[in-house]
Amino acid sequence: MRRSRRAFAAAAMAALTAGVVATSFPGAPTSATEPVPGQPYFRRIATAYADENAGGVAAEIIASAEGGNTLITTDSPGGLVAFWDITNPADPVADGTIALSGEPTSVSVSGNWALVAVNTSADYVNTSGELVVVDIAARTIAATHQLGGQPDSVTVNPYGRYAAIAIENERDEDVAGGAIPQLPAGYLSIIDMVGGPAAWVVRQVPLTGLAAIAPEDPEPEYVDINPRGDLVAVTLQENNHIAIVDLRTGAVKRHFSAGTATVGPVDTLRDGVIDPAGSITEPREPDTVQWITNNDIAVANEGDLDGGSRNFTIFSPTTGAVRHDSGNGFEMLGVRNGHFNDKRSNSKGVEPEGLEVGRYGKWPFLFVGSERGSYVGVYRAWGNGGTPQLGQVLPTGNRPEGLHAIPSRGLFVTSDEGDPGAGIPSTISIYRFGSSSPAYPMLTSADASPGVPIGWGAMSGLAADRSDPDTLYAVQDSVYKRSKIHVIDTAQNPARITGVIPVTLGGATVDYDVEGVTTREDGGFWVASEGAGDAPAATSPNRLLRLDATGAIQEEVLLPADVADDQVRFGYEGVVSVGSGVEEQVYVAFQREWKADPAGLVRIGRYTPATGEWAFFHYPLDAVESPAGGWVGLSDLTYLGDGRLGAIERDNIAGRNARIKQITEFSIAGVTPAAEGSPIPVLSKVDRRDLIPDLESTGGLVLEKVEGLTAAGDGDVFVVTDNDGVDGTNGETFFRRVGHVATIFPTDGGS
Repeated sequence: MRRSRRAFAAAAMAALTAGVVATSFPGAPTSATEPVPGQPYFRRIATAYADENAGGVAAEIIASAEGGNTLITTDSPGGLVAFWDITNPADPVADGTIALSGEPTSVSVSGNWALVAVNTSADYVNTSGELVVVDIAARTIAATHQLGGQPDSVTVNPYGRYAAIAIENERDEDVAGGAIPQLPAGYLSIIDMVGGPAAWVVRQVPLTGLAAIAPEDPEPEYVDINPRGDLVAVTLQENNHIAIVDLRTGAVKRHFSAGTATVGPVDTLRDGVIDPAGSITEPREPDTVQWITNNDIAVANEGDLDGGSRNFTIFSPTTGAVRHDSGNGFEMLGVRNGHFNDKRSNSKGVEPEGLEVGRYGKWPFLFVGSERGSYVGVYRAWGNGGTPQLGQVLPTGNRPEGLHAIPSRGLFVTSDEGDPGAGIPSTISIYRFGSSSPAYPMLTSADASPGVPIGWGAMSGLAADRSDPDTLYAVQDSVYKRSKIHVIDTAQNPARITGVIPVTLGGATVDYDVEGVTTREDGGFWVASEGAGDAPAATSPNRLLRLDATGAIQEEVLLPADVADDQVRFGYEGVVSVGSGVEEQVYVAFQREWKADPAGLVRIGRYTPATGEWAFFHYPLDAVESPAGGWVGLSDLTYLGDGRLGAIERDNIAGRNARIKQITEFSIAGVTPAAEGSPIPVLSKVDRRDLIPDLESTGGLVLEKVEGLTAAGDGDVFVVTDNDGVDGTNGETFFRRVGHVATIFPTDGGS
């Protein structure tokens, strides 16, 4: 904690009391979504791109070999398996690939053998597959075994005696609306691993007649073998069923329905608002299964056909009784930490898919991965009926598919499939166990109602409270409807959204693209709303809005018509208010050049409320440096005093090709802005801080949208990134104090 939390000053408290809704005591924990402190933590230390390996496209399922020094990932679109040298886990190195005859769907390791399940099916009816055994040291294929159907998941028992493979023979979602039955039926394959790989024997175990749902068409999804090594648990996802099979005999020892769960409150409406006010009653439809102990199995209830309860459940493998169900907690974990994608509200929510179990010292952990929220919940999993205890949440790359524990090296890894075709890279994330404090999240939210956090995301502008240095304000952009200002308590660690101030007009909420916010010396706020589209076909104008302390709009200011006629879609971003009464002036940053602006010169507008006059400066943008091209523009502004302003200047590139994410300074002292039609003066700027090292320090990809900047009342400088509402991004938000005004913006003129 940076400092003890101070009481709000009278003016700030009045604003909060009048305008903030959905608040609660910020420190009040809820067992499902608030981490329990006092344990070693995992920290991300590195991220690698799947395409760093020759021919690589995606990293989907992941395993480790050679004492945890080598990672092996499946690459279905690339038709290969890839190797990664993580002898130094903070610096993973691409280490070659092996081409396969089909699509690899899973990989598991036993000694020097990598067992790769490969789908070679011609279509959904004519199914086939192979088990390809790879000699890891030689990087050659040692043996290939025909499986007779389309494999999905492979696992090996702890003693290298048996392997189990789920042969799904998946349904065609374009036939009969994806309903089952759709033959051929799936089954379980057991591999007797006696002798060299070429001598291994494949046995088939039928799973028909077990489930109440389409018993003639079992669709096995995932397999896992118990610590004792004699039983395999198999999920039949679309059938909503679980089977326990004896590896030695192939007998189905027991089987049971995964059941139906009623879960709530959750957000069930895709409406641009994070509002967990509904409930669902759905078949669980488990995907991944993991044994916690010989007496407990956990399943991730992703859903695929009709259901999905958006959570995870622990069953007794002996009786099928539910020992623990996470309810809405896993989804609310995403809401609390800014990882909830409202576009998934009506379909599987955060979509828990991956599971992993690992014991690190005396701590047994259950890892639960959210495919659509791009995070992992880390739980202490005592087993034998013990209730899992949330320890932390980890950010991943986009859409984690594989989760893998390497306790012998104190490592945990995820393979994140992304969407390379849409320009979203597939990555591998590496985490190290043993930190005394978590590095993530940097921003969370308090409860809006008991157990239901304030929903948030897509943070754009930042502003400092003028009375309390521990209080900041942030706005979210048009990813969400019902524009609002978030109240952030930075004295807590991590910083905490403690309430929201709705932006209203005539008592009704508005749906603006709010990109900037500033507090006023005279009370209340100015917010900057970005227009949409290019003139003359723009669909909305850029708006400067004066709000009172409750968020009610008191004044709407538009640009002069001759300026608005030059609008392009990259409009208002940051805003800052300077002075009070008749001396107040408001400065607004435009993101990119408009039609009348010379290339590389972007406007900063000055609005004088007392006179209604507009005048403009030009700010010189850096030239594009990224090998990926793109553009460079302005984001937020903050006032430093004596006519000096700080700004965020950034390119629109993420990851390894990002080049410009920086804080700059410029001065308007002695510079007279010009009205439209007159020559606009060009400001001088100084580069003050390169933010790329800050963004790289998280061990993840460089986030694209650094959009918020402010200097708090005590001089602490904060920045925040916009996570685009977890739509096409991994949902990660960087919110951090990056230094002090005195060091970032020295007054001696140095750079």
